[in-house]
Amino acid sequence: MLNNALTLPHLLLIAVVVLVLFGKGKVSALMGEVGRGVTAFKRGVEDENAAAAAQPAPAVEDRTAQDAPVPQPQAADKTLT
Repeated sequence: MLNNALTLPHLLLIAVVVLVLFGKGKVSALMGEVGRGVTAFKRGVEDENAAAAAQPAPAVEDRTAQDAPVPQPQAADKTLT
């Protein structure tokens, strides 16, 4: 039933209706904003990837049970007031 729901004639009809309703200037401005948004998103992703690549990986400490500090028990204050 919905095998060919959006074919080329359907998409053209939708485009014509959008142009009639909003006008060429409004659609053009909207597409410009969408393009700037996509460009800003791509730039942000690239900057984030570059920042992650520039940071060195954190060093992993090799600590065994012998190297680990032993917690000392705290003496309780036994004075009564």
